[in-house]
Order: sequence, then structure tokens, then C-alpha cells
Amino acid sequence: MSKTDISRRRILHTAGAALLATPMLARAAWPDKPIRLIVPSQAGGSPDILCRILTSELGRLLGQPFVIDNKPGAGGNIGMQELVRSPADGYTLGYGNVNTLAINKSLYKKLPYDPDKQLVPIAIMGYTQSALVVRNDLPVNTVKDLIALAKARPGKLTAGSAGTGTTGHLGTELFKSMTNTFMVHVPYRGSPQAIQDLIGGQIDVMFDNIGSIAPHIQSGRVRILGVSGRSRSRLFPNVPTIAEAGVPGYETTSWGGIVAPIGTPRDIVFRLNAEINKALGTPSLNEKFNALAFETAMGPPERLFDRALRETRMWSDIVQRSGAQVD
Repeated sequence: MSKTDISRRRILHTAGAALLATPMLARAAWPDKPIRLIVPSQAGGSPDILCRILTSELGRLLGQPFVIDNKPGAGGNIGMQELVRSPADGYTLGYGNVNTLAINKSLYKKLPYDPDKQLVPIAIMGYTQSALVVRNDLPVNTVKDLIALAKARPGKLTAGSAGTGTTGHLGTELFKSMTNTFMVHVPYRGSPQAIQDLIGGQIDVMFDNIGSIAPHIQSGRVRILGVSGRSRSRLFPNVPTIAEAGVPGYETTSWGGIVAPIGTPRDIVFRLNAEINKALGTPSLNEKFNALAFETAMGPPERLFDRALRETRMWSDIVQRSGAQVD
């Protein structure tokens, strides 16, 4: 185990110890007013939709409404910076995901927040896969076909993404590295424009979250070759994983959960964790999440940061190999 891993484990252990050491506070029944949830992305995007679905059910369980506060920008850094500056009283929470809790540590030279020292995990919500899709007139039908074409035309194929440093971008870089291929990355400001250019033939290939690309796959406007996770997608059970289709060991997912400023009282953390797990277990919520190809996950608070810790090095390696940098 490296010194970096040991250091990060100590940080997580220390944060957990601090959480447990926080005394149970005698307070008026919590919550007794609306709860703010900072979502560090645009309204209408996948994180925003997922959080609105969750908080609708969670508000019912807690007896108080949630106010979604979208704070997009800088790969989620603007929202996270505001979160760590907020009072640690249980009335301001945030949505943390693979970018803000893992990828951004190596993508940005300097973060305006420290996810390991300034945040505490509340609960993991779940994860989604990416789909590897191509424009309809690209002469490929399988992942192996795409690899062969990319090798025959080095630097000629273009791979779009929702932006530099996104899982779509870095998932493409991992694919290129593992297949010894070269495709030119074309970053967009969000996936909608990238998808439209893929449909229109301006780009050739794209990795995108299944939830946003699924309607275009189902309508036949783009062709799906594989999915990025360890197992097949419920939405596309006949589509192989990329690992099955010819790239053994390939796996990427996007995941997220709820976090709070460090110092949030432990009774509030555990209450929120219990209620979120309860909400995630309701059939109506699962039906809505499944329609977005988002697989629910439940567990204790630390499960969210355990996932971030496991993936931090993987994403760091991909960032270094790709040369991706945003500041």
C-alpha cells in the first residue's frame, strides 16, 4: 500500500472518528424547516433529476420539503465549495459524485475544497453505466469492428464527450489505452449537443450515460456497441459489456450520493442515512431510477467514501495518461 493510500485511509478514518465523537445534541426536533440540497450541475441534467426524485420521497419521510439549489460550473467545484462553507447543521446537504469526490482530485491542479477533510458521507444513492455508441453510417457493428477501424485509421475517428474530465471523456481515454487505438477527443459543454452532432455525423463515437443516450438508441438514431459496467444493462440486456465484447477488464461507472459539511452532528447523519436507504427501497422510486438506467445502492454512510477511495487512483492514472487538464 502506498503512502498516498495510507494517508487517505487515515483521513477517512479520522473523519469517521470525528463523526462518532460528535456528541448527541439536545435540539428541537430535526428537521423543523426545509432542507437545502446543493446539486453542483445544471437543472434538468441527470444528477438534478435523480436528486429531485430522491428528495420528493425523502421529504415525505422527514416531514419537511427539500429545496434543490443548482450550482453548476467548474466540474462541480463551485457547488462543492459552497457546500463546505455552509453551516454543519443538517440543513444544507450536497450531491457528491464520481467527479467531485474522485476525478477532480487529479484533474484540477488546485481544488477549492478538500473532499476528504471538509465533507462527511451521508449515503450512497447508486450508479449508472455509459454506453459506447457510434453514428449510424459508421461501418462497424461490434466493439471489435470499432477497434479494427480505429487501428486502420489512426487519428481519423472523432470521439465526442460531454466535456473534458467527464466519465465519458475519461472512459474514452481508458478504451483507447486498453485497445492501443487513437481517436481525436472532441469535448462539448454537455452531452445534448454532442449527441446531436453524433446523430448528424459530425463526430463518430461517443461514451455517454445510458440514461441520456437511451432514447436515441431506442429510436435508432445511433447504434450501441457495448456498455461500460461489469454487467449488462437492464435497459439493453442483449448488448454485451465492453469487457465481454473484446476488451477484458474494461469497466467504468458513474455514481453519486449525499454528503454534508464536516461537523454535521452524527445523529443527523445516521437519521438521514436511514431515511435515504428507506426511500431508495421504495418500489416507486426504484421504478423511476430504473427508467433512467440508474441502479440503486444502499448501505452505511462510509460506503460512499469507500467507493471514492477505491476509484481515486484509477481515475488519476487515466487523467495522467490522457493528459487531461482544465486549469
